[in-house]
Amino acid sequence: MAITQQTKITPVILSGGSGTRLWPLSTPEKPKQFLALLGPQSMFQLTLQRCADESLYQKPIIIGSSRHTEIMTEQMEEVGASPGAIILEPCARSTAPAIALAALAAENPTDLLLVMPSDHMIKNVRAFQKAVEESVSVAQSRWLVTFGIEPTEPATAYGYIQQADPIVGSARSLSAKRFVEKPNEKDATQMLAEGGYLWNAGIFLFRADAYLAALEKHAPEMLNACRSAMDGKRTANKLYYPDADTFASSPSDSVDYAILEKAEKVALTPVNPGWSDVGSWDSLFEICHKNEHSNVIFGKAEAVDSRNNLIHSHELEIAVLGIENLIIVTHENNVMILPRGLSQDVKKIAQKLENED
Repeated sequence: MAITQQTKITPVILSGGSGTRLWPLSTPEKPKQFLALLGPQSMFQLTLQRCADESLYQKPIIIGSSRHTEIMTEQMEEVGASPGAIILEPCARSTAPAIALAALAAENPTDLLLVMPSDHMIKNVRAFQKAVEESVSVAQSRWLVTFGIEPTEPATAYGYIQQADPIVGSARSLSAKRFVEKPNEKDATQMLAEGGYLWNAGIFLFRADAYLAALEKHAPEMLNACRSAMDGKRTANKLYYPDADTFASSPSDSVDYAILEKAEKVALTPVNPGWSDVGSWDSLFEICHKNEHSNVIFGKAEAVDSRNNLIHSHELEIAVLGIENLIIVTHENNVMILPRGLSQDVKKIAQKLENED
């Protein structure tokens, strides 16, 4: 479908996460979306550039934390991004309320919102853009569109969406049958064998008014709190500060739980754009280039007679001998060593150290 001025999409970039699974590099002051993990630009900057085409997109709405205002604005300036609005959450309330703030801030109720986490990697941006463009007509018909990634393995770190029938008049979108929370390995293997299941990427396209109507039906208390917070907001240039007390009164819930698992018109668009949520050191290892010994090395490290390791160290010089399948990460005065395959639990280390402080 051709994109016109009336059908331009407003990107909504969710940038409030803490990213504790990439400790010690990711910290509360500089979570993973602001880290340059795979090159000179951070994942936040790469997300901004993904929606920089002015023939397709309006200026983005950024949802973030007030503690990250400075780093957000600095990184936007570095890539020449000009936001339509930066909404600073006074506290974390998960994705459903955050998206509600953006929908309430949209210029027009019929605006199409493309909701994207700021900490995902997409290698084939053109394939992603094509899936978005081909979903516009479905979203304009008041469907809540979610993008499903074609699975490459029975991953247990992602939720899954089961697809149903094709939507009449759509080039590729199907109705969503059900959402499955992160499964165990046995269930994930069974779903892949059955077919018709996609990874839930947490990327959505819908009209602002369609999302708010779904909130009104399925989570009215959340909508009322977010609307009151935006009615009482303080503004400074493009910075929006929702009222703290009323926003804090909102239930905290993900968009999947609060809306998509309950709504009647949920569409699923399959796409295979080389996606990763970079949710752990293991996932970073999987998507990175390996040397001749299958090691992934960032910074100062020598690996002798060692294979299948990830070493990330820019401050300290690391030397290893005869090791396999380890993750070694240093940052400032912190050093973390663990077997590959366990990095989903790194947040336990970060939480334990924070509690000890």
